[in-house]
Amino acid sequence: MLRYTLQRLLMVIPTLLGVAVLVFFMLRVVPGDVIEVKLRGDGGTVSQEVIDAERKRFGLDKPLIYQFGDYMYGLAKLDLGISLWTERPVTEEISLRLALSLQVAIMATIFAVLLAIPLGTMAALMRGTWVDYVVRIVTIGGLSIPSFWFGMLIMMALLYYYNWLPPITFTPIHVDPVANLTQLIWPAMAVGYRYCAVVARMIRSSLLEVLNEDYIRTARAKGVFENKVISRHALRNALLPAITVIGIEFAFLIGGLVVTEQVFNLNGIGKLFVQSVSRSDFTLIQGMVMMLAVAYIFVNLIVDLLYAVFDPRIRYGT
Repeated sequence: MLRYTLQRLLMVIPTLLGVAVLVFFMLRVVPGDVIEVKLRGDGGTVSQEVIDAERKRFGLDKPLIYQFGDYMYGLAKLDLGISLWTERPVTEEISLRLALSLQVAIMATIFAVLLAIPLGTMAALMRGTWVDYVVRIVTIGGLSIPSFWFGMLIMMALLYYYNWLPPITFTPIHVDPVANLTQLIWPAMAVGYRYCAVVARMIRSSLLEVLNEDYIRTARAKGVFENKVISRHALRNALLPAITVIGIEFAFLIGGLVVTEQVFNLNGIGKLFVQSVSRSDFTLIQGMVMMLAVAYIFVNLIVDLLYAVFDPRIRYGT
């Protein structure tokens, strides 16, 4: 296990290197100049000399290969540069919003997993009954309804029945846990509904497949109690595909809550992505893409390691 983990960690270096190269050069191909957008975006009359001076100050007048060298040198020092729009460090811009998006993703994951496992299990064990049909209708609704639209329904219901609107500013959980949870529980439920539907349907289909395996029939023939057959043998193996889905969805939620954050007035990573793209702030975009790449890599590593926990047949010896 340790050897496998070290090998996977070493593979992170070329993966991130490839992401950095692709993102850097692809963003330079996209038309748009952040300096002109910043100084002339609102119809300002700024001379070309001022534009050229600003480009020189940020190092944008250098040849592309030199800019790439500076970027890779800073990346090796864990320095993502400064935002061309706010002129603040990219790591600071991301850290201000990462806590909010990460907390929503964690809360949505907890909400989804706690509901998906019993729903998927009941639907598989009671296949063809009214329970199965109800669970399938609920999960199909979760896959069909956009998260932002479901969030708007939650907002309208809270406004109509409780006269509640989302606060303007974000309250960290260590400052006021009650205010923090009151603000973030609703967006977590909005995105967690779809999350729950995906995982529940995956568990249902996997569990139905596992229940037809020979070792399940053997366990039942030996007189093992049905609850132990389900919990120790069937469900444990059926969770393997669901773990992959849970990991991928969690990594997506960190930066993929663009519209939902707008609905609930949350200043998270998704909203920062939209702002940086509209401003052509490619240094900030590069930093966020690298952050999401790291998140996906380590989430996939954790998922692979969890396989050995749930399935003792899996051993990472090489």
